Amino acid sequence: MNLGNARFFLAAGVAVAALGAIATGGSNAASAPFTLASSSFADGAMLTKKNAADDPMRMCGGENVSPALAWANAPAKTKSYVVFMLDPEGLLGQGVSHWVGYNIPANVTGFAEGEITKGSKNFVGGKGTRDNALYIGPCPPIGDSPHHYVFTVVATELEPASLKPGMTRDEVYAAIKGHTLGGATIVGKYAR
Repeated sequence: MNLGNARFFLAAGVAVAALGAIATGGSNAASAPFTLASSSFADGAMLTKKNAADDPMRMCGGENVSPALAWANAPAKTKSYVVFMLDPEGLLGQGVSHWVGYNIPANVTGFAEGEITKGSKNFVGGKGTRDNALYIGPCPPIGDSPHHYVFTVVATELEPASLKPGMTRDEVYAAIKGHTLGGATIVGKYAR
């Protein structure tokens, strides 16, 4: 296993642990699993230049269009969702929180392509690493191995308006600890 993969798996493990080792909410084995998918990319596949950041200062060259996300089979008693986009390899392996959205009502089961770039009444955007409340696409250093962009949806028992605006990833982790019902993840990769 190379260092990039080790960092990826370590960061993914830390994210799950920070979410309180997400429980299944008492669902039985016959239930369909809680899933997250995208019509913009397959799990484990490359994101497109369309999804990359359009930051001219860093010469990312993308269009900054957020990928479509859709989740299904949420645990019973779900009242709201939280969605994270993380780059475990960013900031020299310390991890980058590209986007966090929360207070997503239980009747919302995904986001259309571009929706988390523009904003929507369906979520409150927290603070990403760059203090952004909306999606900022990938922009890894030129020549790096592909970075892994981990999209995670977490079902919670919290009411949709219970979390204050402007929270960081770590503040959201702390606020939902003990209130999670299940989670699902999909990974897209990007390099330039």
